[in-house]
Amino acid sequence: MTTSATRTLSLALIAVACALSAVPASAVTKKKAAAAAEAAPAPAVLADLSPEQIDSAGRVLVGAQQCEFGQKVDLSPADKPGYFHLNFNKRQYTMAPEPTTTGAVRLEDKHTGVVWIQIANKSMLMNAKAGQRMVDECVHPDQKKPQQSAEAGAPASR
Repeated sequence: MTTSATRTLSLALIAVACALSAVPASAVTKKKAAAAAEAAPAPAVLADLSPEQIDSAGRVLVGAQQCEFGQKVDLSPADKPGYFHLNFNKRQYTMAPEPTTTGAVRLEDKHTGVVWIQIANKSMLMNAKAGQRMVDECVHPDQKKPQQSAEAGAPASR
């Protein structure tokens, strides 16, 4: 075989190898999506709650709550009694009530470490794993009532 024939054959083999290894991007995307679907964990089974947790769930204020910097949190009951879905920044957390000694309502998503604390005049969302507040000064309409009553009963300032 001559040098030019060897070179032509080599180039042809390289071209065939390149053509065989070239996979359309849509096929790669479909393969990745299928692999991700297989690897995605099954939805967590929610544990049964204690009577104390169920009692605490009865004090959770559900609905939209306006927060600082124009942010919003929305709490709604989940399908399983006692659990709640908390929506914030296009993410949803499944929260379970946790008992407290202070009388505050505490909801926690153990998987993500997100904690919702509800006290008489406001609520806040924290990331316990990161040790930081996600949003504060969230106020449900029912939390405004004690504040308005206190302001109405306060003596006029001089």
